[in-house]
Amino acid sequence: MDDPELEAIRQRRMQEMIAQQGIRNQQNEGQQKAQEDAKREAEERRQLMLSQILSVQARERLARIALVKPEKARGVEDVILRAAQMGQISEKVSEERLISILEQINTQTTKQTKVTIQRRRSVLEDDD
Repeated sequence: MDDPELEAIRQRRMQEMIAQQGIRNQQNEGQQKAQEDAKREAEERRQLMLSQILSVQARERLARIALVKPEKARGVEDVILRAAQMGQISEKVSEERLISILEQINTQTTKQTKVTIQRRRSVLEDDD
């Protein structure tokens, strides 16, 4: 049972598997880095486009909104970028225009909250 050739084959196979795993990890890391670079570059392009479209005051307001509600700010940015790509925006978006866009979005996405109060019944209460 204690065959030195068999043990040598096992050792070589183990080394091959470890080497293959190392190569896969390097490829995965390379792919992840490429994806992160692509995301970062896309975000930089997005911010550059927004800085060209929005006035300074509008950008500041949008930044304050992003602090509180990042998903809402992202949605507003998407609307503005889409409008700019379609040619609907011919000049820089002022703070007043941004406010009107925000109001339009708010009216479209109002959430209705409903509060229901359930009273606990006491053991001493009689319903008879």
